Amino acid sequence: MVDELANWQARPRPQRTILEGRYIRLEPLSAVSHGDDLYEASTVADVDQRFRYLFDLPPHSRAEFQAWLEKVEASEDPLFFAVIDKKTGKAAGRQTLMRIDPAFGVIEIGNIYWGPGIARTPAATEAQYLFTKYVFALGYRRYEWKCNNDNAPSKRAAERFGFSFEGIFRQHMVVKGENRDTAWYSIIDKEWPRLNRAYEEWLNPANFDAGGQQRRRLEEIRAALN
Repeated sequence: MVDELANWQARPRPQRTILEGRYIRLEPLSAVSHGDDLYEASTVADVDQRFRYLFDLPPHSRAEFQAWLEKVEASEDPLFFAVIDKKTGKAAGRQTLMRIDPAFGVIEIGNIYWGPGIARTPAATEAQYLFTKYVFALGYRRYEWKCNNDNAPSKRAAERFGFSFEGIFRQHMVVKGENRDTAWYSIIDKEWPRLNRAYEEWLNPANFDAGGQQRRRLEEIRAALN
């Protein structure tokens, strides 16, 4: 490890670039191009539950949402991307690369909102996969997932996606007037080649039957490659 890092240099910052997948496409978030679609995805019937653990609140109006869109479009960190569902051509969610630390090669995925059109589908898994693939292609050493320790679905997702649990930061934040203990997860560069193979096998159309049901779970494929 000492020899590997003897000539370590800061990694490039992620760019506003398009990341193309089979089921989805990640595009740099545009207040103009993606605004209406994201507003629609962010005003569904169960929106309060979907925003429960996000830092932001559900939009109360299209005008209010436009102001938020313009602010996040200009942000360098977090760097926002819209998740485009290729079946519909619509922006069905958004996610960010954040806490970007080129000097040490560390980066985090966060601010994830996958609307009902893509949540718990291959599209959502691919959205996460494309970020991971991009981060390690840039030469980053560590890719993080953090969530409220009370957010059981997010913790299950992190484990399914191949992140390793690292511990709890107690009383880490105050969010929406409540204490947040933060669960930390990571993938590191040496784990990526095998995990990449698992994602590619799982996302292959041959892994799904005519009804769209998976034939093998991602966890099963990962275990078989260990």
